[in-house]
Amino acid sequence: MYKRLVFAYIKLRGDNMALYKEIVTKAVIGKGKKYFKNNYKITTNDQPTTVLGCWVINHKFKGYKSGDKIGVDGSFDVNIWYSYDNDSKTTVVNQKIEYNDLFNVKLKENADLSGDTDIIVRTLSQPTCLGVNILDNKEISFDIEKELGVEIVGETKVKIAIEEDEEPWDEIDDDVTEEDLEEINKVDENYIQ
Repeated sequence: MYKRLVFAYIKLRGDNMALYKEIVTKAVIGKGKKYFKNNYKITTNDQPTTVLGCWVINHKFKGYKSGDKIGVDGSFDVNIWYSYDNDSKTTVVNQKIEYNDLFNVKLKENADLSGDTDIIVRTLSQPTCLGVNILDNKEISFDIEKELGVEIVGETKVKIAIEEDEEPWDEIDDDVTEEDLEEINKVDENYIQ
């Protein structure tokens, strides 16, 4: 079957054999996303009675190559507002959380991570608090979820067909017709007198 397809392709091309050129360009050679759910603990100064709120702010991250994988170093701040002393007082405790996540990004055909590549990391879902639990030893346990997307941009080759012959020039006609020329010739040059 392959031989028949090649023969049909050559037959279709006929005498107008197209030449091919390779263009080297940057393109997305790998792309993937990953969902994360992690549990953390924070120690408070007082035994919490009730958790009143949890905010995640200041999310920062950067991607890099790590062998045949992609690593992402990042951090975010967690602020937990809680009451204590039988709900008579409130305070906020905060903690900076740093993370290092590895991605096994699937590369497209003939793509190579060993060359010059750019790693683009996007937050598809910002870190948010799913739930909190008060522990007996002045600790609060909380779950954070996030989703990150990674794109690998690298060099790739594209083949294009080119024609050797230059396209013919189109003839540009004026919009003046024979009738217009006859009207112009009928004008009396002495009409001002």
